[in-house]
Amino acid sequence: MDEIRILQLGQEDWRKIYALPEGVALDHAEAFRELPEKPYDMFFLDRNPLDEEIELLFQGAKAYTLFVTDRVEVQGRAEWLCRSRKARHIARTDIQRFLTEESRYYYSRPYGEKFRLADVAIAQGFQGKVRWNGNQNVLLEADFGDAFRQVAYWRYNSPVPQGQAVDFWLEYHRDPEVEISMVLTLFAAGSASDVLEQWELGEEELEKVVQVACGKGDGTFFVSLRAKGRGRLWLTALHKRISRGSHGYFLPGGERYVTAGREEAFCYFEPGDMKPPLNVYFSGYKTLQGFEGYYMMRGLGCPFLLLSEPRLEGGGFYMGSSDYEHMFANAIRKHMEELGFTAEQVILSGLSMGTFGAIYYGCDIRPHAMMVGKPLVSIGNVAANEKHLRPGGFPTSLDVLRAQCGGLGEEDVERLNEKFWKKFQETDWGKSKFAIAYMIEDDYDADAYETLLSYLQSGGVQAYGKGLHGRHNDNTQGIISWFLGQYNKILREDFGRRREG
Repeated sequence: MDEIRILQLGQEDWRKIYALPEGVALDHAEAFRELPEKPYDMFFLDRNPLDEEIELLFQGAKAYTLFVTDRVEVQGRAEWLCRSRKARHIARTDIQRFLTEESRYYYSRPYGEKFRLADVAIAQGFQGKVRWNGNQNVLLEADFGDAFRQVAYWRYNSPVPQGQAVDFWLEYHRDPEVEISMVLTLFAAGSASDVLEQWELGEEELEKVVQVACGKGDGTFFVSLRAKGRGRLWLTALHKRISRGSHGYFLPGGERYVTAGREEAFCYFEPGDMKPPLNVYFSGYKTLQGFEGYYMMRGLGCPFLLLSEPRLEGGGFYMGSSDYEHMFANAIRKHMEELGFTAEQVILSGLSMGTFGAIYYGCDIRPHAMMVGKPLVSIGNVAANEKHLRPGGFPTSLDVLRAQCGGLGEEDVERLNEKFWKKFQETDWGKSKFAIAYMIEDDYDADAYETLLSYLQSGGVQAYGKGLHGRHNDNTQGIISWFLGQYNKILREDFGRRREG
């Protein structure tokens, strides 16, 4: 893991006062006159910032990574800086503990993955029934017995270096008569018998994200599942992420939401300069978990909100139960309220899978503008095209169809399409504009652009698009280029924003 870099501004050099843990480097400066070539992971402000430093600190410090001590008077421009960077106060008596115990969570490169469902192995001697449902889940049905015994495990161990903390989250569902436990075994690196540590986690522990640390050396995790009782057990997913401790998910400040059914959603909010608009960006298909578009959205200079979800293989198009869908709409409204913005001061955006989320939740928010590239809206058609038009090209679409409608038939295709179009048609788009970049020979949702235009019947709505030749994934860079060009056009013409440089 890369070294964690800290910049401390103040008269005293903390390197002479506090001990730094291994892997953490601290630079001291009495003044902050220019942006560093390599960004710092954390900033500590131990004196009042000068007026000429405020803008540099705003540009140089990422949100949630600026800390101020008791010596800082948080007022005027300094108060604006702290609000825009989501700064935290730190007591001088807590600095040593924080450096020793908490600074390790501010590493620069987030990482999250989902163990492949295809890598689940059924325990030797299991006597029940097994059914695989694509990448949605695997169903085990059996009399598991009166005592816990292994029923499944993941074939390949997962490496973890010494000192790294890891978050595990298990998605599963069970009949009431079934109980489970998960066993994490940490083997020494290069060994299949030398056990460094082991954790057996019951369902009470599994109600929360499980955080474990590799403290005794480099190792690899072996994950096993045990069960007892009689009935059905659905294994949906096992997620592993480098932990941020109590400081967020994926990025410092990243928020996690979860339903009673153990389905997760994530968002990351950065207030920026706190001036309209709020740019909301939905991540596209991602097999590695985390937020997409951070640098792209940050580069626009506005407040922004990133949304992502880790279900199925690469995402489930942000659809689900009413509880699940409310989490996304509520997250957007929550941060609109924090900024004091109205719907006319919001832009929803996304690329490919993210376009569905942007337009679908646009029906709830009714924003000023929708910025989408490679729109996917008739998801039932996207799945149906897997059979003849795009065989093997996007099998996740079949998982989405099964997960949402319970089957893969023509009636399921129509029901999934209708889920979007019914909501879209019932929305008054009179105060919104649509900017859409699309692929003319799109092999995922070929008629998305034309169908969107045909359903936009609200008086006052504006819509325009740019078509590029090729299939869905043939010219992503061209789509992004137009997408960003239109983003900047709307920011300039509708909000009076002009990017410097």
